[in-house]
Amino acid sequence: MASLLSNLASYVDFDKQSLLVSAASIAFNPLFWNIVARQEYRNQILTKLFGGSRIVANYALAATIFSIGLVRDYLYKTAISEQPSHPLLQGLHVQAAAWTLLAAGNILVVSSTWQLGIQGTFLGDYFGFLKEEMVTGFPFNVTGAPMYWGSTMSFLGTALLFGKPAGLLLTVEVFLVYVVALRFEDPFTSGIYAKRDRERAAAKAGKKSN
Repeated sequence: MASLLSNLASYVDFDKQSLLVSAASIAFNPLFWNIVARQEYRNQILTKLFGGSRIVANYALAATIFSIGLVRDYLYKTAISEQPSHPLLQGLHVQAAAWTLLAAGNILVVSSTWQLGIQGTFLGDYFGFLKEEMVTGFPFNVTGAPMYWGSTMSFLGTALLFGKPAGLLLTVEVFLVYVVALRFEDPFTSGIYAKRDRERAAAKAGKKSN
């Protein structure tokens, strides 16, 4: 295993600037949307910027996140196009795995967006757009973070499709970045809903006492 990893690593050209730019983009995106969304939740910075409209502010953030995601994907494909391919990653079985990962990854991402809607997908709960019930249908009955894992699968599928060890390395970064992001996002989002539930319980108790 160690020799295989060493062999794959020898096909990564770390001197290519595009590789570093792609890695920086992968790390930047979730950092950006977490910082901005938390500032919105605490200080309503985007809502104020868009004249007090939470809906417009949320859709503006959604458009921004979608756009920087396209830039990230472009930088990733540019980076791996400049990297050497490995013969072991160019067999038919690897190509079959690549297409399977790409198909499954896109299904997870698209179905997640369909279930949540634009606001649910793009941090609408930080703007106060909270769902009444937890979404439990597919793909959320498969994984709690289908958008993230579907994206990771697409990165891996692309790396295998072109036989690029550098793509595998960047996919590991994608995975690690999402794991860290979820450790910050999940508790914070749960706290938002817990606060909503406490406020509703307090309001009901107030009505009963009156």
